[in-house]
Amino acid sequence: MAAMKRRTLLLSSAAAAATLAAPFAIARARPLRIIVPYAPGGPIDVTARLLAERVKDSLGTVIIENRPGGGGNIGADAVAKAAPDGTTIGIAAVATHAINPWLFSKMPYDAAKDFAPITQMLRVPNVLVMNAETAARLKIETLRDLIAYAKANPAKLNYGSGGNGSAGHLAGEMFKRDAGIFAVHIPYNGGNPAQLALLSGQSTSTSTTLPPRRRTSARAS
Repeated sequence: MAAMKRRTLLLSSAAAAATLAAPFAIARARPLRIIVPYAPGGPIDVTARLLAERVKDSLGTVIIENRPGGGGNIGADAVAKAAPDGTTIGIAAVATHAINPWLFSKMPYDAAKDFAPITQMLRVPNVLVMNAETAARLKIETLRDLIAYAKANPAKLNYGSGGNGSAGHLAGEMFKRDAGIFAVHIPYNGGNPAQLALLSGQSTSTSTTLPPRRRTSARAS
């Protein structure tokens, strides 16, 4: 009976809800669904699509379903509450499983108990970037220039992120703390909207991740 309960947990969880083995016997009959808790076009979405392309020969059709909102909580909750039939897995992020439980007073899922991890997909660094035209207009060429401008012009700079509690949000706040500056945080509904806002000049800077590269082998996450 204990073994049965454990298997049900594995199949019904998310950021890892199926073991890429026997449980996917059912998934072969129906398309496998990977839920991405962020908007299309962001680093996590791109990674999921690379994964889907890599495993289609062994797992069949893989559908990417974007469920943005709530700092990733909406998508993660959809995975946690998906039917335990082995056809739904999800992508976990630092925000959905490490940050949000401390950020939100009430969570729709239990990050520690409602998911069974498969494996880590990748690890990427955060980088601070600016709109090139904005940087030229403000005469900012280096990080030292950015800090000096922010100190001389309090609250005139802002930065965008993929949402409250996202890795980009925390990276921005840590940078502000360590540099001794202040910049207004603008949360967007995912990494891609934040990057588009930066390119259009709506935000001054953003902390984002380097784009994932194709590899000879892929891992589920």
